[in-house]
Amino acid sequence: MNLPETPEGSMVLRAKLDMANPNMHFRDPIMYRIIHTPHHRTGTQWNAYPMYDFAHGQSDYFEGVTHSICTLEFVPHRPLYDKFIDFLKEMNGEEDKKNDFRPRQIEFNRLNLTNTVMSKRKLHTLVDEGLVAGWDDPRMPTLCGMRRRGYSPESIRMFIDSIGYTKFDALNDMALLEAAVRDDLNKRACRVTAVVNPVKLVITNYPEGQTEEMETVNNPENPADGNHNITFSKYLWMEREDFMEDAPKKFFRMTPGQEVRLKSAYIVKCTGCTKDAEGNIVEIQAEYDPQSKSGMEGANRKVKGTLHWLSADHCTKAEVRVYDRLFDVENPSADERDFRELLNKESKKVFTNCFVENYAANKKPGEYLQFQRIGYFMADNDSSVQHPVFNKTVGLKDTWAKQNK
Repeated sequence: MNLPETPEGSMVLRAKLDMANPNMHFRDPIMYRIIHTPHHRTGTQWNAYPMYDFAHGQSDYFEGVTHSICTLEFVPHRPLYDKFIDFLKEMNGEEDKKNDFRPRQIEFNRLNLTNTVMSKRKLHTLVDEGLVAGWDDPRMPTLCGMRRRGYSPESIRMFIDSIGYTKFDALNDMALLEAAVRDDLNKRACRVTAVVNPVKLVITNYPEGQTEEMETVNNPENPADGNHNITFSKYLWMEREDFMEDAPKKFFRMTPGQEVRLKSAYIVKCTGCTKDAEGNIVEIQAEYDPQSKSGMEGANRKVKGTLHWLSADHCTKAEVRVYDRLFDVENPSADERDFRELLNKESKKVFTNCFVENYAANKKPGEYLQFQRIGYFMADNDSSVQHPVFNKTVGLKDTWAKQNK
């Protein structure tokens, strides 16, 4: 069998056990098969390799492994592992020896998550067929994917502690993992400002050419993280969704005649907007109250809406990648359709016309950020000083649950 000229699949070595055994794994199982793929350590020295069921129990036995932890699908395999070890002991005349380092196998439920797959075969297919951008694609349920997306190790441990482990097949809601991530990052993420869908805001009564440095808190949950400055000027960027020309009564963001607070800056009142030939809003105008700067007496009056902003001349253009569930269905593994058909076509959205404050543009992968009023983010491996790229880790609220009510 080990000859290099023996074709793959031409022969196997099977254990002669019991073809009538109710446990199908005892029905003369294959122990060795031929594989001509070079081994990463021994190269082409071997062409016959053991099957997992034959090698697993014995290798643990030889190495003195006392406990083997695995998932529930291996429960019916355990008697076969023990049987092969019994044969070894019989061959060595050690049938009566009790302390034989026989591994104790303990099975528990696989960590299944909604709207994704945990099968290595299926994940491999996603990578090989280019359906995702590699094993570290932020949508993948892999450690490198979660790290790139911005999940902290502490949040994953918190999630595991919250669900525990079981002896039955369970499907854990991805929202539970995201809640743990959200809770942990709230304590550690640095607050910065970004505008994902920008529209120009002009403070018409603010002096031309004047700028001010506004102090903003890095993390209100941890004063020791300190503060940083953000520049204020006449020409700003704001989120397009934060303006409505003809707003309903409970719309507390920017609309003509209504005051809003610009975070860490002034209270402003919208005076109008400018549209292009197609009717799209291209600019919003507002007036500021010079006595309403944060920390001044005029800032104390009650204003319901608070918006984030950026100085148009003091920020950096960036790319923002927003991720959603990898699959449209809750349990792809239980669906009879090809799992490729179940992929969520809206699971990745790329926004290239975004702006972030200069302080955020210098952040590196591994540094946790909160884009204020938007969600938690982290710089991607593709990010550079010239072209910052940020991955959305999770939103400030669970929007998926609302969408699927």
